[in-house]
Order: sequence, then structure tokens, then C-alpha cells
Amino acid sequence: MKKNLTEGSVFKTILSFSMPYLLSYFLQTLYGMADLFIIGQFNGVESTTAVSIGSQVMHMITVMIVGLAMGSTVIIGQAVGAKRNDEASDAIGNTISLFAIAAILLTAGLLFLVNPIVSAMSTPQEAVQGTAKYLTVCFIGIPFIIAYNVICSIFRGMGDSKSPMYFVAVACVANIALDYLFVGAFHMETLGVALGTTISQAISVVISLVFILHRKTGISLKSANLQPKKVMMGKLLKIGVPVSLQDGFIQISFLIITLFANQRGLNDAAAVGIVEKVIAILFLVPSSMLSTVSALAAQNIGAGKHDRARQVLRYAIILAVSFGAISTITMQFAAEPVVALFADSSKEVIHLGGQYMRGYVWDCILAGIHFCFSGYFCACGRSEISFIHNCISILCTRIPLSYFAAKYFSDTLFPMGLAPAVGSALSILICIAVYIRLSKQRNTNI
Repeated sequence: MKKNLTEGSVFKTILSFSMPYLLSYFLQTLYGMADLFIIGQFNGVESTTAVSIGSQVMHMITVMIVGLAMGSTVIIGQAVGAKRNDEASDAIGNTISLFAIAAILLTAGLLFLVNPIVSAMSTPQEAVQGTAKYLTVCFIGIPFIIAYNVICSIFRGMGDSKSPMYFVAVACVANIALDYLFVGAFHMETLGVALGTTISQAISVVISLVFILHRKTGISLKSANLQPKKVMMGKLLKIGVPVSLQDGFIQISFLIITLFANQRGLNDAAAVGIVEKVIAILFLVPSSMLSTVSALAAQNIGAGKHDRARQVLRYAIILAVSFGAISTITMQFAAEPVVALFADSSKEVIHLGGQYMRGYVWDCILAGIHFCFSGYFCACGRSEISFIHNCISILCTRIPLSYFAAKYFSDTLFPMGLAPAVGSALSILICIAVYIRLSKQRNTNI
């Protein structure tokens, strides 16, 4: 399972590591879309709305869990790169202990807050009961969601991005099958979707544990490694907490921008919602680059190969920008046809969605750049830099510009679509400045 990422062609290593990561993200996206598609086949708009709202909440929670687990990927990667197996074992053991505690606290807290969360989401009255049922079952399954993401973070820190892809593939297939069983055959509506999601996660965790027991990892894990160590816990949290907060903040900004669109009317809201789904798919590549740079650069930094770590960053930026440029050029010509796939022939929604897409898609280029920098900073153990530049971008450009564009350009969504790209441009400037400064500190632990 353990793989050395500090030797060989950097470009080939990035491709071989990132492709399974990209497929994993795609399967996770498909996972969520399948729930909405299947519930829409068998039930009315109330159930679809309930699953849509509930899945938004679960997505935010999952993203923050993944962000917190980034600390484990980086620390384990640095230890593996430096060939310090004892430190890697401590990192894995303390990760398990940390997230076991988090699972208990998070599950109990979220179950207590089900009704306040449903209310805070401004859930339509017809969908309140279904949303509450969906969230209750999914919150009970929080330990499985945490376990899955922790296992994946450990594998990736050890250089293995393929195994997590297999695990999410199992969960995706199981989820679709269980959705059809519970919703289609047993008519369990939103409760059935939630059960399908929770049980499929549990199946994936069980299979991954069996896989671990039957594979030689090269690292032994003893009871002593599970005992919380102040220094190790501090390292894990120092990297993971800023990333988790950053990702949660980004999700909140999405909700705020959606609110601006909702205030403009039904057609604008529908157009923005559709484009956000398409952009989420296009952003799979930049997101996979962020995670790839984190894992690869961490091992190389641990091995003392800082030049190679910087080379990883450069190649990743080239790949991200190339994909972003292709996507941006394509969408300048194909925006309306793409939106039409989701808009049922509503000409106004298609027109507005095309405007929003042509502006927003530029962010695929710019976000790809600062995503790669964020991955590099995390690998250096400086995830707070990513948190800071994202917060500055969101507060100083993305949200304010979206608000003014929504208010003063009432006949088009194009300026509102450009707001995220402007925010990413600010992030890039900050990242470049910090990168230049850190590059000069060749003999310091960053």
C-alpha cells in the first residue's frame, strides 16, 4: 500500500496519483446526483426538495471532515517521505483516536440540532418532515462518513490514491442499488434515500477495513500508537483545522451567493443553481490537483527534496490551467446547450444560465492556480495561509462583488458570474507573494 512518491518522473507521478483522485471525486459527485435523480423518479417535489436541502447540509459537513483529515494526509506523507515509520504509525494511531472522539461528539451534537438546522435552511413547510427524517438518519451515519474519510486520508498520505477510489466506487454502486430498493420497491421516500446513503457508507468502511487487514502496509500499528500524544495531535490539528474552517467558509459563501440569486427571482435562481452544478463537475480537476499536490509535496518535503516539491507545484499548475482554459473556451460557445440539459426548455433560464456560465467558467483557470498553491502550503505544514487567502478573497471580493452585481446589473448574470474569478485572482496574488517569501527560507521548517 505504501508508495514512494519522491522518485521518478514528476509529471508521470502527478498523473498516476491524480487520476484515481479525480475518479474518486467524480464518483462522489455521481453519488449525490443519483439520490436526487432516483427520488425524483418515484416521489413528488416535496421529497426531492427535502433530499436536496438535506444533501446540502451533509455536503458541508463532509467537506469539513475531509478538510480536517488533510492534516493526517500531510503528516503521514511527510513521515513516509522521511522514512520515519514510527512517526507515521503515531500519526495514523492519533488520527484514529482524534476522529473517534470527533465522531461521538459530532453525531450527538448534530442529532440534537436537527430541527434548528431544518429551520435555519428556510425549508419549505411541505418538505420539513422529510428533511428532518433524512438528516436524522444521515447524522446517525456520521461515524461511517468519518471512518471512510479517515481511511482514505491515511491511504493517500502513504502514497496510495487507487484504494480510496475503489472504496468510493463500492459505496456508489451500493447506494444506487439501495436507493432503488428502499425508494422504488419499499416506497420509503426520503427515509429510504438516507438509509441507502448510510448503509452504503458502512459497507465501504467494512470493505476498506478488510482490505487493510489483508494487505501489507509496511507500517505496524500498536495500542501505544493510539494513545493521544500532545505534539502529534497538535500537528494534525494545526494543518487540519484551518483547512476544515476554510472549506466550511467557502460552502457558506456559496449559500450566500445563492441567496442573492434567489432575491432576483425564480428564473435567476434556477439559472444560478444549474450552473453551480455544472461548475462543480468542472472543478473536479482543480480539486484533485489540490489534494495531489498536498500528498506528493508532503512526501518530498519529508524526504528533504524541496526542489522536487516545488516542481510538483509547477506541473500541477500547468495541468490545472490547461484544463481550465479548455473548459473556459468551450463554455463560451456551449454554455446555453449545457444549461438546457437541466432547464427543461425554459428559454429565460437557459439565456440567464448561459450568461452566468460564461462569466463563472473563467474561475476554472484561476481557481486551479490557487488550489495548487493551497495544496503546496498544506504540504509545508502552513495550511493557515490557505485559510487566510481564501477568507480575504471571500470577504473582500467574492461576496461584495456578487451582491453589487446582483443589485446593479438586473438584466444580466454575467457580472455576477465573474465575481468568483476576481476573488480567485486576489488569492493568486497573495499566494505568489507568500510563495516567493517561503522559497527564500530554504533552511527553515515551513
